[in-house]
Amino acid sequence: MNHQQFIEEQIAYIRETVGEEIAVNALSGGVDSSVVTVLGHRALGNRFKTFFIDNALMREGEPERVVRMFANMGIFVGLVNARAEFLGNLKGLTDPEEKRNAITDTFYAKVFAKIVRDLGARFLLHGTILTDIEETVAGIKRQHNILAQLGIDPEQEYGYQVLEPLKTLRKDGVRQVARILELPSKITERIPFPGPALATRIVGEVTAERLDTIREATKIVEEELRDSSAFQYLAVLLNDKATGIRNNEREFGHIVVVRCIDSVDARTATPVELSWDKLHRLCERITHIKGVNRCLYDLTPKPPATVEYI
Repeated sequence: MNHQQFIEEQIAYIRETVGEEIAVNALSGGVDSSVVTVLGHRALGNRFKTFFIDNALMREGEPERVVRMFANMGIFVGLVNARAEFLGNLKGLTDPEEKRNAITDTFYAKVFAKIVRDLGARFLLHGTILTDIEETVAGIKRQHNILAQLGIDPEQEYGYQVLEPLKTLRKDGVRQVARILELPSKITERIPFPGPALATRIVGEVTAERLDTIREATKIVEEELRDSSAFQYLAVLLNDKATGIRNNEREFGHIVVVRCIDSVDARTATPVELSWDKLHRLCERITHIKGVNRCLYDLTPKPPATVEYI
């Protein structure tokens, strides 16, 4: 594929489809949404509005960091505090699909629907890629950004049309486009991070306390493995607990799983054989997190496992 031609075609497609209307998008700071943000601004200029939705599910300091990074690129990003809405809708939910549906509904029907109404926007640009569509249609797991492919008409349901300029690309293709667009390496080489964010890395109910635990574990894993050259690495908080010992007393504590994989496009993946020194270091740091007394390393390839747990 000629990626320069792809860029020109998508800018023309966005410009022609939106016409003189206003379009919006949500930016997470990942490569997919970042590419869509740049394409939208090049196509529409000031008629394209970008927002970062603080859903309480992001990594430590992520909202402010992403807003600053794009401000340095000359792109204003509005920061929307929607923490209460997302945590409220996730309360009590443990089923993976119910959690994903709650996040989808909160994002589209509540948070973004209000933004669209306030701006009078008619279009929402999405960072949907081909792998998202394939996994959802195949019934492996529903990706939060899939609508039309499931028979959902966003214009009828939410009041706006959804455009998906990246839907023919896989992750490696999106990275190529990002490099041509001269996005910073912190974006082009950033490891994948799911749209539902840390909610996909908590097995069971998503609460503020459990988010604090997985947020701290995520920071440790990313610090320890950022030089591994792996495709993706992450921490997962299990729903089960295990008996342990802390300060010579019995503790019924959390279990955190570390996952580190190699892949090209996330369709298949193999576990990275980390050194014992690295595994011991990860275990030592993670079990110092309050309430965590077990750290496991996941050796399962994809398939039979998916990359994420939820």
